[in-house]
Amino acid sequence: MANLYTLQSANIRRTWVLFVVFFLVLGALGAAISAAYGDPSYLIFALIFSAVYALISYYSSASIALSLARAQEIQKSDNPMLWNLVENLTITAGLPMPKLYITPELQINAFATGRDPQHAAVAVTAGALQRLDKNELQGVLAHELSHVGNRDILVSTVAAVLAGIISLIADIFLRSLFFGGFGGRGGRGGNNNGEAQELFFIVAIALSILAPIGTMLIQLAISRRREALADASGVLLTRYPEGLISALRKIEVDDTPMASAKDSTAHMWLDNPFKGKGTSWWHKLFMTHPPIEERIKALQQISG
Repeated sequence: MANLYTLQSANIRRTWVLFVVFFLVLGALGAAISAAYGDPSYLIFALIFSAVYALISYYSSASIALSLARAQEIQKSDNPMLWNLVENLTITAGLPMPKLYITPELQINAFATGRDPQHAAVAVTAGALQRLDKNELQGVLAHELSHVGNRDILVSTVAAVLAGIISLIADIFLRSLFFGGFGGRGGRGGNNNGEAQELFFIVAIALSILAPIGTMLIQLAISRRREALADASGVLLTRYPEGLISALRKIEVDDTPMASAKDSTAHMWLDNPFKGKGTSWWHKLFMTHPPIEERIKALQQISG
């Protein structure tokens, strides 16, 4: 376990570096659009709408994710083995008992959601319950509870909201060009000011096109970092890396498609839910999780 704390610290630092880049991109885009129009009022509506959207997403994201996954809440009597595994892990981790859900999907997978540990939920697929042994299932559950303990749900929500704000601002600006015209306000303050505003318009247009793509990549990078951190934290919780390693090996060769897989919730699952013959090149290009072979290699280094 000697390398575990080093891996955790490195992933936390890298995540916060990515957040700094997020805010720099947002600031640059906002400054460029404000300078292009010479008026910050164009951003006010977008920011207010984004703030309202962020609050709604924060408080309703868990119920939406569970509904999209067709998850059904269970009690101890419904699956005592699953309940006891989660209960023992939460006691070890010092976490409150989350609500437990089972989804009808036959793919081996699981996810955690909820805005904080007091409102957390863990969902496991029927395929995971059928095809994982007790140690493997414990490793998967420890990974998901680590997301809860590490506040990863909050981190991923903030990342999604920031990416949404940037995309919204960029979209509003690009649409405004159709109504106001390129450089429509240029030239009011003289030729030099007009040329400067036209330059700001060019910069703002370039940022409006590139920033959403860049922030999506940053969001994916944050998701991958948090998955690696949850793997390491789950090992710390169980003290048995082989359980999660064995589960990941089964997941690696599992090509069962998931009917309820959605782009908006793909980052929440233990592994990429888009599998099977129907997986598009787009989903393969923008993967929300590190390759499983990399995750297994990292866990093997920890156990060594």
